[in-house]
Amino acid sequence: MENFDIYNPTKVHFGKDVCNDLGKTISKYGKRVLLVYGKGSIKKFGLYQKAIEQLNSIGAEIFEYSGIKSNPIIEDVDGATEVGRKNNIDVILAIGGGSVIDSAKVISVAIPVQNQAWDFFEGKVKVESAIPIIAVLTLAATGTEMNCFAVVQNHKTGNKAAFGHPFVYPKHSFLDPQNTFSVPRNYTAFGITDLIAHSLEAYFDKGEASLCDKFVYSIIKEAIEFGPALLNNLKDYELRAKIMFAATMALNGTTAYGRNASGDWGVHSIGHILSLLYDIPHGATLSIAFPAWLKLMKTRTPERIIEIGKELFGAKDVDETISGFEKFFVKIECPIRLTEINLNENHKKEIFDSMVHNKANGNNYKLDTEDYKKLIEFMFGN
Repeated sequence: MENFDIYNPTKVHFGKDVCNDLGKTISKYGKRVLLVYGKGSIKKFGLYQKAIEQLNSIGAEIFEYSGIKSNPIIEDVDGATEVGRKNNIDVILAIGGGSVIDSAKVISVAIPVQNQAWDFFEGKVKVESAIPIIAVLTLAATGTEMNCFAVVQNHKTGNKAAFGHPFVYPKHSFLDPQNTFSVPRNYTAFGITDLIAHSLEAYFDKGEASLCDKFVYSIIKEAIEFGPALLNNLKDYELRAKIMFAATMALNGTTAYGRNASGDWGVHSIGHILSLLYDIPHGATLSIAFPAWLKLMKTRTPERIIEIGKELFGAKDVDETISGFEKFFVKIECPIRLTEINLNENHKKEIFDSMVHNKANGNNYKLDTEDYKKLIEFMFGN
């Protein structure tokens, strides 16, 4: 087992009606609030009005930025940053899924400086301070509500990149499963795939960490056991709660202790290419990329693949393990081939070129251009 530190300062408020304490919590950080959210679903389903009532109860001044995309773009981050700077805000209230909260994290460090937000991704400026973030989660998927990482797209440079810093842990995250009732069936399934992929990224890190392996097995087993049932009953509170908690635990550090790094992340780097090029939902890219990556790793780490396959599916070998994951993704109606998202052979070069440009890679299992070619073939089912 490798040496490790445990640090997670986010206070999570989990359960029914926890947002009733939202205003009181925000008031600890100030009253000039930048409210960041997506394209309007929170208004349609009443969460926006509840948040405004909470902010009004503390006499908050509210400045809004809306329209954050499901694959967040740097232009929205810069736009919201400008609103925050202009109005000298005290705290950011991010209401949404991973895209909104990820954007809020970058906004929080960009407001105190005069740089463009992308400068942080390119290492041109260092984080010196951050505006406090309060998050209200509406989609169980990314785990961003309890970690210090964010991913944003920049179409001008042709990159989708990750950023992380301890300053951007949300101060408080409010997780009421009721706020995910309105998430449609397909995005609920994509979230289930995402939490499985996060667990697998940690599992395929280097370093012996048997207890963390068991955490990974348990989190994925929750998804396998309760995910299909949730898709048949989207307003079941207990099922929503189980998946929401599993998604948070999959990427809050619990699965990574004792390993060399915070995960491999090679599969995510591949999936990011697909969402960057074709605006494919993040979870859908992962259900395509992970089986392909496992096929590539068939001879590089067979023992690890067989071990998790045995635990999850009773698999006897690598092929049965890969089949187990593919069958589950099919069961929850997530794509496992690029043809299922309307891509064809003519897209191969574009995907390959973007992989090269973005230097798609893992922390532990390194990928080269020949690997890119094989991965693309596997993702097409060849």
